Amino acid sequence: MVDRSRRAEREIAHGRRLAESDTERIWGWGMPAGRLRARRRAELIIRGAGLGPRVRALEIGCGTGLFTEMFAESGANLLAVDISEELLEKARARRIAAGLVRFQGGRFEDTTVDGPFDAVIGSSVRHHLDVQTALVRIHALLRPGGRLCFAEPNMLNPQVFMERRLRRWFPHVSPDETAFVRWRLQRLLGEAGFTEVSVVPFDWLHPATPRPLIRYVQRMGWWLERAPGIRECAGSLLIRGCRSDGDRGVSRHDVRH
Repeated sequence: MVDRSRRAEREIAHGRRLAESDTERIWGWGMPAGRLRARRRAELIIRGAGLGPRVRALEIGCGTGLFTEMFAESGANLLAVDISEELLEKARARRIAAGLVRFQGGRFEDTTVDGPFDAVIGSSVRHHLDVQTALVRIHALLRPGGRLCFAEPNMLNPQVFMERRLRRWFPHVSPDETAFVRWRLQRLLGEAGFTEVSVVPFDWLHPATPRPLIRYVQRMGWWLERAPGIRECAGSLLIRGCRSDGDRGVSRHDVRH
């Protein structure tokens, strides 16, 4: 418990430092390529989770609300939680879709949320959590047939790997965060009770890509995401799973890259 408490304190302090700066630029979402990357990521999560009108979703680690705003465009009813009150202030300042989005502070593993949910979603957040504990809780919060969909950093990507080994040179990386290797994550999802598990490498568009090269990199990335072996080094993983111990009410959506 002590270690978890200290980890939470470090995450809160990290969120405070990020909130004091241009948070989205630090994360890479504020640049031209970064904005396109964020939009594509949001669309993949929306389709993978089956978000839409009358769907009730829990977003874990909403941060500044950048992705919350895009998720809300689907018409889903969102409860968005984050451990950092400073980042939540930025999220609330967006004034997103009144009546559809509610923000709540607290560490996901401890905070009280009113389930069940049709979907649990997030972008670049599960690597901040106690993964096994979080997966079990997510499964419990989903209604039968509910879906999980996240996009997370891929440890097999060279930059992601270096960021986790040389944290002091990368201010956007918190002291305790990690990244995932997809085969281990697939196993953990299965152990937590999820079925229809899919962990797919994607995302070759670096946020710092100069504007004139964006289309070229996007086209090249389309091929690299389909190339055996090479695709394992993509920047991100698209993670999906289902709680299938009952009737389904969320329609299935194929995720196309």
